[in-house]
Amino acid sequence: MTPTDTPVPARRLTARITGEVQAVGFRYRTLQQAIRLGLTGLAANRSDGSVLVVAEGAGPALEELLQWLNSPAAPGTVSAVQDSWSEATGEFRTFGTE
Repeated sequence: MTPTDTPVPARRLTARITGEVQAVGFRYRTLQQAIRLGLTGLAANRSDGSVLVVAEGAGPALEELLQWLNSPAAPGTVSAVQDSWSEATGEFRTFGTE
């Protein structure tokens, strides 16, 4: 096995997105991005008006998702993205919304 064949360890990104991010297609577009990047996890509206995103997969794909969450391409108006990182748990089989 060459170094480029070594599997990339899975990581977990947990992000709380605040701003005008509900009722603007934010979860659906996040779902599309996550599927495109080969990630598993979920995007969920929270009672405080924020959106919680939990995503697992390869580090570079998670970094790309985080960049997208912070970009003007994300629907609505993002005020802040609070992110934390940990080891993947493998609890998700696909990416979904709730």
